[in-house]
Amino acid sequence: MRKLVVQEWMSLDGVVQAPGAPDEDTSGGFAHGAWSLPYFDQAAQEWVMRNLSDAGGFLLGRRTFEVFASYWPNASEEEQVIAEPMNTKPKDVASTTLTGPLEWENSTVLEGEVDQAVAALKAEGGGDLLVIGSTKLVHTLIDHDLVDEFRLMIDPLVLGGGKRIFRDDAQKRPLRLIDATVTDRGAILATYAPEKD
Repeated sequence: MRKLVVQEWMSLDGVVQAPGAPDEDTSGGFAHGAWSLPYFDQAAQEWVMRNLSDAGGFLLGRRTFEVFASYWPNASEEEQVIAEPMNTKPKDVASTTLTGPLEWENSTVLEGEVDQAVAALKAEGGGDLLVIGSTKLVHTLIDHDLVDEFRLMIDPLVLGGGKRIFRDDAQKRPLRLIDATVTDRGAILATYAPEKD
């Protein structure tokens, strides 16, 4: 069985909304887009590249999929090191509004209930599934105990509000630290695995 890995850029107070661009996601009046860019140094870039190159495929929510599908097929020459795995590896999309076939190569809409479809994907052979962004999808994956690892770039700033992957749901979810590195700019690159009962 392959692992399902959630990769997120996170503020110290747990916000994951719009880390990469000012207009990435302004919902809820969020005005701090691109907050993670000052911390995206060489170590962070290498971390991202390892995650992308090690992935057997990607699992994305609809909104993240649409943002990526409009960008990565047209990425600049210097971004091809990231664009190549994003464009060529399989992408499964959790959506109740999209229907196939999807234009972005190697993209498929999951059929049926998300938790059951993802459990079936995990049971297939191949490399790990990597989830990037996709906050609502991650909520569902956490609720159904489908996440095997959280790979978090925790930046040294507080945003005071915004979308989070860990909700205020009064559920205790112990995590075990697998790996951690502190970058020159003070970000923590941490991998956690849920503790299983």
